[in-house]
Amino acid sequence: MPKANGFSRFASTVAEYSGRPAVFVLALISIAVWGLTGPIFGFSQTWQLVVNTGTTIVTFLMVFVLQNTQNRDGRALQAKLDELILTSAAENSYVGIERLDEKELKRLAEILQQHAHDDDDDDHTLREKVSNVISRRPPARS
Repeated sequence: MPKANGFSRFASTVAEYSGRPAVFVLALISIAVWGLTGPIFGFSQTWQLVVNTGTTIVTFLMVFVLQNTQNRDGRALQAKLDELILTSAAENSYVGIERLDEKELKRLAEILQQHAHDDDDDDHTLREKVSNVISRRPPARS
């Protein structure tokens, strides 16, 4: 299996460690220490600027790190689901439905939910309804 590139490995490592309880406790302690030093620094603007700047920078960078991790996890999950669909008795046309727009996905979910509660619909009718929604799928991205 191919290895992830450098940034992906870095993002995964940062995401894994940043989600640990010990890191949360460390952040909590840092904020408590900062708060306790307020009287020492006279609650100056510089004292306030230190925490504001630090937390803003960390938040800004973490957005990109976590988004990278989430994107890769989402793609991996879709690939696994596609494999399950293709190797089972499931409807193969469901492969790639994540590219449908929000309206089409909502309509598809409504059709499936209605079918789950309706004993009158047969599988052929369901397949027709699903095909109608899926046939409007936008072209695959390269």
